[in-house]
Formats: sequence, structure tokens, C-alpha cells
Amino acid sequence: MISDHDLRAAVASGLLSESQAARLTALAHSRSGARENLEPGDEPFELFKGFNEIFIVVGLGILTAGWIAVNGLTVATEFVNYKTQATGATAVGAVFVWLIAEYFIRRRRMVAPAIALSILFAANAFVGFNAHFAQPFMLAQDDLSSLPLPLGLSILALGVFWYRFKVPFAMALMALGVFGLAMLVAANTSGQAFSIEEMFLLSAGGAYAWITLVVGALVFALAMYFDMSDPHRVTRRSAQGFWLHVVAAPALINTIALSLMDRGDSTGQFLLLAVMIGFAMVAIVIDRRSFLIAAIGYIVSLAMTVFENDGAALTVLLLGLFLVALGAFWTQIRAFLLRRIFGFLPLDRLPPAH
Repeated sequence: MISDHDLRAAVASGLLSESQAARLTALAHSRSGARENLEPGDEPFELFKGFNEIFIVVGLGILTAGWIAVNGLTVATEFVNYKTQATGATAVGAVFVWLIAEYFIRRRRMVAPAIALSILFAANAFVGFNAHFAQPFMLAQDDLSSLPLPLGLSILALGVFWYRFKVPFAMALMALGVFGLAMLVAANTSGQAFSIEEMFLLSAGGAYAWITLVVGALVFALAMYFDMSDPHRVTRRSAQGFWLHVVAAPALINTIALSLMDRGDSTGQFLLLAVMIGFAMVAIVIDRRSFLIAAIGYIVSLAMTVFENDGAALTVLLLGLFLVALGAFWTQIRAFLLRRIFGFLPLDRLPPAH
């Protein structure tokens, strides 16, 4: 193992420059934690590095609750001027969250606080822009035409936050925001949907199903951009891809799964299983378990809530067996597939087979 003393000696001897030593140290830190004891071919995943991060997140939650309570009372007592009060409070909140992020994310490089601060910044931005631009009386009458602007501005604000701190989870929040914005625009132009069938079934003929597919494809393409720029998964670009895959998979499978499960017959179940095999092959080739587990997890949640019948129970059973088998032989299956598709894909941009 190369220690800090070795790096300083290498800089002093001229073997490395200070910038090279700093980049090497940052790379070593990024590989520590969840990456440190990974088996070959395993997928990096890290929500927190220690209980101190959970301690800080709990503190941030309590601090947020207190901030909301104090400012909620102020807005309630001065309802006539609520826009100014709410906008001012969220502006102060944005500055406060940003300053805390400078310490916990930029300096301490903490994972769980980075996720929590990204959520707080996004929520704070939406509340502030919503208070300033949205029309509460229109919202009370189910008129959502005033919501796209504050949501769009919130996505842009979160983009600035991501550009500064490069928090991977913030990228997933932006993807969800884009999806919500597209759905709002569709609701304002083609009318609101009042059931799942109207929203996501291809047979309904509405825009929502196609929006879900298109947004899912775009998010997947962005995830692959990050993945292919870091095939060995040693930088934060890999984590960006991880969270984007978590968003992309449910969006891609949503319309297909709902349309097939709505059939309620054995043919629909067979086709759904075939679709999941296709998703599994993609996930194995790009070496992203997160992509597959997000898709299957979404289908299971649909089967247990929306489609509660014997066919749905059988679907859950088959998917469970499918996942267990893949988990046991993932590496071997991936090596087999990569040998068969050699020459068709840029394998040098994908994680190596083990």
C-alpha cells in the first residue's frame, strides 16, 4: 500500500507533481469504503460510510423540521404577505444548505449527508419557486398550469447544486424532476388522467405512456454515458450512472409491464417474462445489477398493489427465482455473453469480464 509519506517523497523527488499526487489521493479515497473490499465484478454501492453520517442526517432532519415549524408559523400569521415570507425563508434556507454542503460534501466527502442535502436543496427550491410563481387558487381547482415553471426552475437550481458538488443522487433527482415536468406539460395540454390505465397503458392512446418510455430511454442513455466514461468504476461518474439506472429502469419497464399485466392471461405473463429476460441481458452486459433490480422491484410493487390476483402472485414467484439464479451465476453468465457479442459492442468501454 502506498502511504501519504510515499506520495510526499515521490513529489519531493520529482517522480510525481503535486497535482498528480492530489489526483491519486482523491482516486484512492473514492475507491475506499464500499469499493475497498469488493469482489471482482461486483457493483459499487454506498449509502453511508459510518454511523456518524447517519447521526448527521438525523440532525439535519431535526433541524429541517424546526426550520419548517418556525417559518410555517410566520407564514400563517402573515398570510396576506405569504409569498414574500415564503420566498425569503427559502432563499435563506438555500444559502444555509449550500454552506453546510460546502463542509460536509466538498471538505468531508460524506455520502449520506450529501444525499440528504441534495433532497433538502431540491425541496427548498421547489417550495420557494412554487410560492412565488404558482397560483394557489388555480391549484385548488385542479388547474396545474402554474406548476411547470416552478418545477423547471427547481430542476435548474438543482443542476447548479450538482455542478458544484457532483452529488450522484442529485442527478437522479433531476431525472425525476424532468419526468414530472414532462407529465405536467402533458396534463396541461392533453388533459389530466384519472386512472393508471389512462396514464400508462399503450392501449389508452394517451401521451403519458410514450413520455415515460422516452424519458426512460434518455435517462438510460445518460447513465450509459457516465458508465462508459468510467468502465473500471473508480470515480464518481460510476455512482452517477448507478443512480440514473435506478430511475431509468422503472420508467422503461413501467408502460410495458402495465400493458402486459393488464391482459391478465398466461400470454401476458409469458411476454412479461420475455421482456424481463431482455432487460436482464442488457443489465448483465453493462454489468448493472441496479438497473435490473430497479425494474423487477417496480414490477413486484405493481403486482402486489395494482394487480392483486393469482397471475400477479405467480409473476412475483418467477421473478424471485429469476433474481436468485442471476445473483448466483452473474459473473459466469456475463463472461459467456461477452464472448458471444465480441466485436458488436465497444467492450473496452464496458467493465471487464472476470
